[in-house]
Amino acid sequence: MGALEAVRQLIRQGYRARPEDLADMAMQAAPLLGVQALVIYVVDHQQRTLLPLTGDRSPAGKPEPIDGTLAGRAYSTVSPTLSRPDDGEQVLWVPLLDGSERMGVLQVFADRPLTDQEVADCATVAALVGELVVTGDLYSDTIERLRRREPMRLAAEMLRAQLPPLTFATSRTVIAGILEPCYDVGGDAFDYAVNGETAHLALFDAVGHGSAGGMRAVVLACIAIAAYRNARRAAMDLTATYHHLDNAVREHDRTGLITAVLAELDQHTGILRVISAGHPSGIVLRRGRVVTVLPTPTALPVTLGDRRPPVIVQEVLEPGDQILLYTDGIIEARDRDGDAFGIDRLISFAERALSESLPAAETARRLVHAILKHQDDCLQDDATVLLLQWQGPVNPEMPVS
Repeated sequence: MGALEAVRQLIRQGYRARPEDLADMAMQAAPLLGVQALVIYVVDHQQRTLLPLTGDRSPAGKPEPIDGTLAGRAYSTVSPTLSRPDDGEQVLWVPLLDGSERMGVLQVFADRPLTDQEVADCATVAALVGELVVTGDLYSDTIERLRRREPMRLAAEMLRAQLPPLTFATSRTVIAGILEPCYDVGGDAFDYAVNGETAHLALFDAVGHGSAGGMRAVVLACIAIAAYRNARRAAMDLTATYHHLDNAVREHDRTGLITAVLAELDQHTGILRVISAGHPSGIVLRRGRVVTVLPTPTALPVTLGDRRPPVIVQEVLEPGDQILLYTDGIIEARDRDGDAFGIDRLISFAERALSESLPAAETARRLVHAILKHQDDCLQDDATVLLLQWQGPVNPEMPVS
């Protein structure tokens, strides 16, 4: 009954709450769960640190690194993580989710070991808190300011407003994307949607020359995203979508250039259809091993599409397969000695990550951080990945969750 009453109270308060009120609202809900305190942590944009959202009633918290901490384990694995009881006291970390999007964690202080049911109750409350964090972030800058660890360039501000959530999941499909650097982008972008039986994926790499801060490339990328969504919502097929993109970008900037990969997955049959417009095509992984490197290019880059018709590559997936799409900033990343990260290292990393059964979002996060480490945290180009995992067609004997 405590969890239900805590949820009711948070819902009532949430109607008129400011993001600044969320920390104290969580503390007010703590006694209803039979615990001493609830502290909200949100993740920074680089997904390296969990940052406390403070209030008048919440205990002082400190930033928690994602790597090497219990808080980070809860975030990485998307599952509650308990500390060992110390003098009868216990700390529980619960992931804060907006659907499948990881927003941070909820820290729970208890004066006794928590039962499995109490942990489940805390997870229920954390689910609502995660929704309140996202809702508050839509109309206030408080949470966004907290998540930023350095100033964001105007080009990055513009582009990031166009991107979809980093993670999305249904009973059949999980999609996770990530783009670095966070605060100063150069023209990479991604988009996706799931409409009925079809999952749509797109990755763009806009080339801009002679413009400060990459603004020209970002404008091209934003036009590409808008044209892609426009075509998708008009129910255009993959070939028509490519031409719609090509025409839209060329009308704005005839000398601009965008490489792109456009993909559609039939979630019922597992048939994947791909156009690679001068772009790295992607890889198919099965049971932790690469089984296919998709051919590329199958079309000319965007703005040159009127010169040659695109070719669609088709691949039949098996349940559990993953599709990894990436920009050239991944494989062309170079260390101090000029050694490129390369496709072989990318494949090795992907296979190792999948063998650890990490969530798709965590695989994407660790991959991009591996690229950053390879370049001493100084990227020469954007590094962007889009990962899709197909669970297989719906079993008619099982309910859809």
